[in-house]
Amino acid sequence: MEKRFVYADNAATTKVSDKAFEAMLPYLKESYGNPSGVYSLGMEASRGVLGARQQVQKAIGAAKVGEIFFTSCGSEADNWAIRGAAKLGERSGKRHIITTAIEHHAVINTCKDLEKNGFEITYLKSDEQGFITARQVEGAIREDTVLVSVMAVNNEIGTIQPIAEIGKVCREKKVLFHTDAVQAIGHIPVDVKAMNVDMLSLSGHKFHAPKGVGALYIKGGTDIAPLIFGGSQERGRRAGTENVPAIAAMGEAITEAVSGIEEKNAAVKALCEPIIDGILSQIPCSRLNGSRENRVSGNLNFSFRGIEGESLLLLLDMHGICASSGSACAVGSSEPSHVLTAIGLEKAAAHGSVRLTLNEENTADDAEYILKVLPEAVKELRRRSPLWQRICENEGIEDYTKE
Repeated sequence: MEKRFVYADNAATTKVSDKAFEAMLPYLKESYGNPSGVYSLGMEASRGVLGARQQVQKAIGAAKVGEIFFTSCGSEADNWAIRGAAKLGERSGKRHIITTAIEHHAVINTCKDLEKNGFEITYLKSDEQGFITARQVEGAIREDTVLVSVMAVNNEIGTIQPIAEIGKVCREKKVLFHTDAVQAIGHIPVDVKAMNVDMLSLSGHKFHAPKGVGALYIKGGTDIAPLIFGGSQERGRRAGTENVPAIAAMGEAITEAVSGIEEKNAAVKALCEPIIDGILSQIPCSRLNGSRENRVSGNLNFSFRGIEGESLLLLLDMHGICASSGSACAVGSSEPSHVLTAIGLEKAAAHGSVRLTLNEENTADDAEYILKVLPEAVKELRRRSPLWQRICENEGIEDYTKE
């Protein structure tokens, strides 16, 4: 089998698109002025930022361009939304926040830090497929609840949450609602009005913009405190000179990402469905984590008993396949995925997981190659695994690796 290169880690980051790359260039070499400057070079940069802000506004259905605030990344946007709401809660005597046990670390660790400062956090438990219901949220809201934060699409298992329903509950209860939509853009329709959100986080490098740029949508009239203090950039709410080239690229990238979502999803699903069927049928004791139906089409998270996920990733890399064991922000941690354990996997099974995330740039040849390499890689690791041998002996499973 001829070795080929397959990039299957698009949930971690994406390749910068040609249009996004071209959009950066003028602000690197020609219109390089500070967008706060009153001279022509600065005004050119300022117009570039405004143009991108309008593109983001249109892409997510915001009512006003002034509701879009650029940040350095999605994690900053999450921190700003949660900490800003917390400061608002302190002023009004509300110190209760609701989130879920399967959020991105940017949300969970921010909430944990707030717990050290007197806030009470309710972490809602998902079902075995990774779903939270609006009824759960409604049951957890109290008189002192200041914020609900639920991600739109899970970064590890791809499940899509009922954000519009949850947002409706929050609106009726007059509680601020934030969603981390970092993994949603380009995969599901994102409309802040239809979703009933007060704040929404974005990260450019998840949809073919460069790393180092994100955005936070803040609905008009939502009075949250700044996270970063300094100058008067971003209408005085987010200090620091704007990253004009990356912002311009993000505007182009999000315009491309939201165009033709249904067609792109159908193409990606056509690649991924045979992979799911093939892996589950060819590899004994394998499991697809999350919902098969209500997930973004390119996210495939599998668990394989009797092996270590990190060893599998190294072996896949030797065959030219780039994948991950979960969130890119958790690399280096010896702990199993908090998402997988939250949906009921034992630690050993969670350790034996791999996430493949494909997009519209992947091909049928990529999918075919994955389906050839992955079963053989799992088989090779199990052949050398004492844990797999014990599983076979204890549970009466025929050890197919000895064939």
